[in-house]
Order: sequence, then C-alpha cells, then structure tokens
Amino acid sequence: MVWMLRYVLLVLIIFLLIVLGKLPFTPNKRFWLARKQKRFYLDDDINNFRKNFILTYKGAVFEGEKYLGIKVNALDVISIFIWIQDEESLVGFNREDFLFIEQKILEQYPLAKIDWKKSIHPLIPENGPN
Repeated sequence: MVWMLRYVLLVLIIFLLIVLGKLPFTPNKRFWLARKQKRFYLDDDINNFRKNFILTYKGAVFEGEKYLGIKVNALDVISIFIWIQDEESLVGFNREDFLFIEQKILEQYPLAKIDWKKSIHPLIPENGPN
C-alpha cells in the first residue's frame, strides 16, 4: 500500500512540474509580460484569417482585424484595420512608433494595406510605408 501511495505522489509531482513548466510559455503570458516590460509583441494566428490579432508596444494594446481579398491571383489578407483598446495609453507615442508597428505587421502581411482608427489618424504621416 505504501508503494502505491508513493507512486501516486510521484505522478502528481510530475504532473504539477509539467503544468507549471508550460505556464510561462503560453501566448497570453508572453503577451502580458511584453506589455508590462513595454516591448513589442504580436499575438496572431497567421493561418486563421477570421481571428483578430492583438499587439502591444510601449505598454499600449492594439487590436487588428484582417480582411481577405484576391491579390496576385491568390486569396490573401489585403486590408488590416487597427484600433487602440485604451487611447490614454498613447501618451508619449510619436509617428515613428506607428511606423514601427506598421513595419512589423507588413513583415507578416506584405500585401496588406493598413488603416488606423480615425482618432489615431492625426498621428500617422500621410506618406507612410503603404
């Protein structure tokens, strides 16, 4: 009976180590850690065009919606609409920051045209990378 209890305890400890070992590597944990450290992080499922992406940069959280279309004889993301979740977190942002975000998104979706929410338009230059 004692050996059975030891076996169950060993299995429980291994299970907890596996669960706790995977916890820091989940996408949500990486996203919120990047937000806290004010780094850039893009959480996106490239293979799922219906799912919006979320990104953080300098502590601000942006969300983007992808739209499909036909470009160069293939179905691809042709338009991306981005908005901020909390406009007060844009304090300290400048045009270079928005251009950096656009560059990072265009690395994954090179054929896409990026549109920003109207409240962000005054901060974006007219002659951006699009």
